[in-house]
This record gives sequence, C-alpha cells and structure tokens, in this order.
Amino acid sequence: MIRTAKYQDLATIKSLTEACAHAMQKKGILQWNEFYPSLERLKNDILQEELYVLEEEGEIEGIIVLTPTIDEEYLPIAWLTPSGNNLYVHRLATNPQKWGSGHGRRLMDFAEDFARKHNYDSVRLDTFSQNQRNQKFYEARGYKRLGNIYFPKQSEAPFYCYEKVIK
Repeated sequence: MIRTAKYQDLATIKSLTEACAHAMQKKGILQWNEFYPSLERLKNDILQEELYVLEEEGEIEGIIVLTPTIDEEYLPIAWLTPSGNNLYVHRLATNPQKWGSGHGRRLMDFAEDFARKHNYDSVRLDTFSQNQRNQKFYEARGYKRLGNIYFPKQSEAPFYCYEKVIK
C-alpha cells in the first residue's frame, strides 16, 4: 500500500534514507550523504503532504516525494514541456535489503498514475550521474535525459535531469 506519510513516520523514514545512503556509498555511488536528505527536509515533505510511503505488512519499505514545485536548479534545463504543470519526483528510496524486489517500480508507477490523475503534463526528476542503475531504470520507463544540474553539498559530479511526457 502507498499512502501519505505521517509525522510519526519521520524517524523510520530518516532511518530508511540513511540505510540507502550507506548502501549507495558502499557501491561507490556518492549520491546521498550526511547533508541529504536532512531530517528537516523530510519533515517539511511530510508537512507539505508531498511524501508518500510504500508500506508492506506494517513496515515502511520505500518513500517518494511528489511535488508541483520546481527547484531553482531546474530552471536552466530545456524541458520537453512548458514549466508550470509538471510533477517533480524527489527522494525516491527503498529498503536496500530489498533492492531488486520491484519497490522502486511500484513507487514510480504510483508517481506516473498520480500525474495522470491530476492532469500534469509531465513527470520530471534528476538522478546522479554515477548511478547507472537508476539511469537505465528511468530510461526504460520512457524518461528522456535533458541536461545536467549540480548539488555541491552532495557531490562535485553532475545530476542528470529527466522528463517523461504524460499527456
């Protein structure tokens, strides 16, 4: 089941993102670190009612943030659709002990269905340039790579922006 996150989920969600960061770092993917995603950022996602959790048997196995708000880092990108009616995906994370089980696919199916249901023109996101698994995952779903952005507190390497037109 995928549901809106509640404030009482915050500690579990933070533990999940820390486990993901650690697992990615072990694979040489320096995408998340002690600065990102911060507890404050996750708390704000919950308060904005933009953070969703994938729950199985009472356990949170994944999260995703869905927002209509464009980050300023995205402004220079030449998107496929005009900006203004787009859904942005942030902080997709799944339990690293269950990577490969389809949780990421279920969360992205949810995001794309959410975009269709709410009449967004497209879904936009970014993924780390050194995370080839994620790049293949999004490209196989029909996302087009459009440009690079940078988050210096996370890495000197770029993040690739992707978009999938919904309508």
